[in-house]
Amino acid sequence: MGIKEKIMADLKEAMKSKDMDKVSTLRLLLSEIKNKEIDKRGELTDEEIYAVIQKSVKQRKESIEQYRSGGREDLVEKEQKELEILEKYLPEQLSEDELERIIDEAIKETEATTLKDLGKVMRVVMPKVKGRADGKLVNEMVRKKLGG
Repeated sequence: MGIKEKIMADLKEAMKSKDMDKVSTLRLLLSEIKNKEIDKRGELTDEEIYAVIQKSVKQRKESIEQYRSGGREDLVEKEQKELEILEKYLPEQLSEDELERIIDEAIKETEATTLKDLGKVMRVVMPKVKGRADGKLVNEMVRKKLGG
C-alpha cells in the first residue's frame, strides 16, 4: 500500500469515527497532493508525496511560531493538532547522532574546511537525508561543524 492509499484509508476511518480535525487535515493534504499531480500531469511517487507532506509540516511549524508571537493560543493548538496528524505520514526522522555521522562523512568527502564550503557539503548531505531531517537543522549543524 502506497502512502497515498494509506492517507485515503485513514481519511475514511476518520470520517467513520467523526474525528473532524483529522478529516479536515487529511482532506487538505489530499487536495495538495492532487494539485501537485495536476501540475505534474501524472501520479506522484511516494517520495514526491513525502515532499508535499514535509512542506505542509513546515508551514504548520511556521504558523505555530507566528500565532505564538501574536498571542493566539487557540490557533496554536489547532495547528499543533494538524502537525501531529501530518508527522505520522513522514518517514522515521533521523536522530542527531545519525545526522551528525552523515554530515561528518560529507565533510570528509568534499574536503570542506571553512564556511565557504557550506554549499558543497549541503549538496552531498541533503539527498541522503531528504524527508528524514529538517533542512534548517541540517544547515545549522553543518555551519557549527565548519566553524560558523
